Amino acid sequence: MIKTCILGASGYTGAELVKYLSLHDSYNLAGLYVSERSADAHKPINSLHSGLIGINSDPLQPLNDTILEQLAWDYDVIFLATPHEASHDWMQQLAGKRAVVLDLSGAFRIKDADVFATYYGFPHTDDVWREAAIYGLAEWYPAQIAEASLVAVPGCYPTASLTGLKPLKAAGLLTATLPIINAVSGVSGAGRKAALGNSFCEVSLQAYGLLQHRHMPEIEAYLGQEVIFTPHLGNFKRGILATITVEVQPGTTTEQIRSAFTQAYAETPCIRLRDSAPKIDDVVHTPFCDVHFAHCAQKNYVVVTTAIDNVLKGAAAQAIQCANLTQGLPIMSGLVPEGQL
Repeated sequence: MIKTCILGASGYTGAELVKYLSLHDSYNLAGLYVSERSADAHKPINSLHSGLIGINSDPLQPLNDTILEQLAWDYDVIFLATPHEASHDWMQQLAGKRAVVLDLSGAFRIKDADVFATYYGFPHTDDVWREAAIYGLAEWYPAQIAEASLVAVPGCYPTASLTGLKPLKAAGLLTATLPIINAVSGVSGAGRKAALGNSFCEVSLQAYGLLQHRHMPEIEAYLGQEVIFTPHLGNFKRGILATITVEVQPGTTTEQIRSAFTQAYAETPCIRLRDSAPKIDDVVHTPFCDVHFAHCAQKNYVVVTTAIDNVLKGAAAQAIQCANLTQGLPIMSGLVPEGQL
């Protein structure tokens, strides 16, 4: 059994990790940790998330520096569902030892320290692990992930956006015109901590982070092209729908576009190519990303739509895909029942 633990287990993403890893035949989920200052410390995890009743009742253990030092030697896999600052500060103590580290924060996704400081609001001082971290877009970098000591699990918006864009980029079909990405997320993307701005009584459909959202440079870095990215907050719990408009090379055929997607995702069971535009309800509470495209040959434009569950394929499920790869397991192990792929 693969001995694993979760740091930051009390949030929405942490709870999903607890559920999937508790039911996974290959993992021994041996530790659930929260900050020693957290009000959730010592509480059973299922007292915070009723969906875990009958699955896991382990207490949330307070994390201090002494425990942190030992974790990397005691475990095979460590999941960090922690704030960016915590992941940044703790990585020197965790990475490069026995454990493979799966970091779900944004602390190690961006290689450029100046860009990171601009978008995250604090300086990145860990040059070693910022450079060494492997980006965990599971369908695109499986060989690199399999050999990684630290995996920077992608953000939810970048997962939805890059899944729709990278096949066209890889096939050389995009022009220099900036792709335009409009994406709508449910309020769970803001995390479990209560705030007025993500209260259901306050939320309406609204754009935010205009031209300055921290996921924009992440998308650009792993697409290799600048984009216009506009996130929106919707008054629903979970899911992301991304609508991506791109210009393709003159003379591009619909069959070339279809071939780009089918070749990219022929062996990737988590990506489902659709004949019609997906809905959020198609993917909520699943690890899948659904993809559809429409092509206007007269104008040389393509509209790609993708849909994911932001807490699963946009976070916990993709982290488990990456962990599976590092442990030599099938990429979808534990995420769907056998025989359902």
